[in-house]
Amino acid sequence: MSELDLNSPFDPFADVEEEKGSVNTANYFHLRIQQRNGRKTLTTLQGLPKEIDSKRLLKAVKKAFACNGTVVDDEEHGEIIQMQGDQRVKMAEFLVSEGIAKKSNIKIHGF
Repeated sequence: MSELDLNSPFDPFADVEEEKGSVNTANYFHLRIQQRNGRKTLTTLQGLPKEIDSKRLLKAVKKAFACNGTVVDDEEHGEIIQMQGDQRVKMAEFLVSEGIAKKSNIKIHGF
């Protein structure tokens, strides 16, 4: 063991971000579902990098999934893509097939 390991005890409750520094939640794509009126749902995609044109991506997604959608600008989270219906699994497969994201970088939230 090195001196560093002996002098600083391991803290199992410390945040992973503080220890490693390389793990960052900013590089994840978050797919969430929101309940609207009755059985209607809304799927949101958050975490797109700045270099990806979200309007162009939305146009391709709308055509592929036969749904409507919009891009919403949020001060805290950046650009968020909203789509009609539950498109979480389809959107994850689409991002992986187009090479935009890796399967390990996509987090699917919701029920």
